[in-house]
This record gives sequence, structure tokens and C-alpha cells, in this order.
Amino acid sequence: MADSQTAQTSSAVTKPTESALTTSQGKTVIADVVVSKIAGIATREVAGVHDLGGGAARAVGALRERIPGSRTNQSQGVGVEVGEKQAAIDIDLVAQYGVGIADLAGAIRRNVIAAVERMTGLEVTEVNITVHDVYLEDDATSADEADSSPRVQ
Repeated sequence: MADSQTAQTSSAVTKPTESALTTSQGKTVIADVVVSKIAGIATREVAGVHDLGGGAARAVGALRERIPGSRTNQSQGVGVEVGEKQAAIDIDLVAQYGVGIADLAGAIRRNVIAAVERMTGLEVTEVNITVHDVYLEDDATSADEADSSPRVQ
């Protein structure tokens, strides 16, 4: 009887713990870029987010979007660290003027955590958000007017 208890105990100790990503049938590895794209798309879904990225990243992204046939970089402004079971996410963004930034950050966290955990099976340990700027409609209107008017008449 003692032998059967020892056998049960040792098999319980040596059996690897199973998760959604590691099973007895194999291991699933999720690349950082997958998590960053999911987080970027989930962030853009939240009302009040104007754009993702800091100044330099947004400038490069704007140039890239002007190239015919190019697509929006969904992971712009998103940094991730992905382990075997967990992910940590950093998001840089520009908020719309008038939006409560604390409320916006909370909504982004909820949406990103739900999307990443649902699609990947990873546990999201943290979502850090940096708001680099506030977008004003007047700034865009005056920039468009300046671009459309000829410099020399």
C-alpha cells in the first residue's frame, strides 16, 4: 500500500503542468509580433485613442502610409515581452482632446487584456500606458489648410 502511495505521489510530481499552450501533445509558441498586433488593434478600438506611438514612430508611420500599397503598422507604439505563460505590454499613444485620460487608460487596459488573453491563452501581467500628446482638431485643420494653399502666387 505504501508503494502505491509513493507511485501516485511521484507521478504527480513528475507530470508537467498543462496549460493552454503546453500540453502532453506539444507546445505552442506565440511570437512577440502576434501579441503586439493584437494589443495594437485592441487599443485602436477604444474611443478616445487618436494614434499609437510617440513622435518619431508616428512620423515614420505617416511617411509609410503615403507609399502606395502600404498598410498601417498595427503594432506601432506597442512593446511586448512574451514568456511561456505570460505577457507584459507597453503602449505609447496620443489621446483625443477632451477625453478623461485615466478613464481612457482603464478602458484600454480592459480591452487589451481581454483580447490578448482570449486570443493567445497568455496571462497578461501588466499593461503600461504612456500618453505622449493630446490631439486637437484645430491643429489638423490648420495643417491641412497650410498644405492646400500655394506657397507662391
